[in-house]
Amino acid sequence: MQSEYSFIVSDAQRGRRIDQLLSDLIPELSRSHVQRLIRDELVRVNGIVVKPSYEARAGDLILAIIPAPDPEAALKPEPMDLDVLFEDEDLLIVNKPPGLVVHPGAGHFEGTLVHGLLAHSPRLAIQGAPLRPGIVHRLDKDTSGALVIAKSERAYLELIKQFKEHGVHKEYLALVYGSPEKREGEIRTMLGRHPVDRKKMAVLSGGGREALSRWKVLKDWKEASLLRVEIETGRTHQIRVHLSHLNNPVIGDETYGGGKKRARSIKSEGIRVLLIGAGRQMLHAHLLEFRHPAAGTLVSATAPLPEDFRRIEEGLDSLAGN
Repeated sequence: MQSEYSFIVSDAQRGRRIDQLLSDLIPELSRSHVQRLIRDELVRVNGIVVKPSYEARAGDLILAIIPAPDPEAALKPEPMDLDVLFEDEDLLIVNKPPGLVVHPGAGHFEGTLVHGLLAHSPRLAIQGAPLRPGIVHRLDKDTSGALVIAKSERAYLELIKQFKEHGVHKEYLALVYGSPEKREGEIRTMLGRHPVDRKKMAVLSGGGREALSRWKVLKDWKEASLLRVEIETGRTHQIRVHLSHLNNPVIGDETYGGGKKRARSIKSEGIRVLLIGAGRQMLHAHLLEFRHPAAGTLVSATAPLPEDFRRIEEGLDSLAGN
């Protein structure tokens, strides 16, 4: 099904190019894709077709229509340099880089991890959603790290079962703002769609689904910290929402309070400049462990840190004199 989005331009948004504004308002759309929609006359302002350079005015009503992808066209193999951590006839574990979308969807009909997987492996499990062959779990576009993919049907069914029964051990590394009061702890809340902003998730007092995260401080630079986070559940944006709820949002997370505005409040000039430069949320799926779906043996995969995460960690070490 096609998707439709509508927005009314606020005073703060006026003067921005329509292609830039829409790519911010609809995170799953790149600016180039927005421009393509505009050229195809699928974006209208006050009912009128405009150019990508149109500057928004306060009160403008923007309507964007995103056609549903054609499964056959959307699943063309694309050679991709994959960082493979483990592979056999049943499954594949890759270290997903930041910025890579896992599977095709609105705004992403090409260049996803699935396109690269199709070029890498002649066989992926076909159960599940049509545009997600082999995908049993996912990571956000800007979250990096270990991701397991099912190549056989038996692997798909068994891995889905292990995820559902919390039989998969997942550890993340997160660079966050501030220094938690405790060195370790856990947070258990209900999570669901934000009551106002439906693109966001939120801690809810009623409704939603239970989410449990455990965290431990690995490094403390006062203005920022490195945490290890283990999750019992795998709710959408769970770690990002929970750490924001603790007032220790993930560095670079514009959606949940860890963006440039928070960085500008840092007292140390060196640390402030370093953290303003974070181009995405500094969250990395470090460790993934589960039982092999066929052999029953323990599979453990550790994903090396990406360069941008390592650069900020090393920069904090240097600035703090560690």
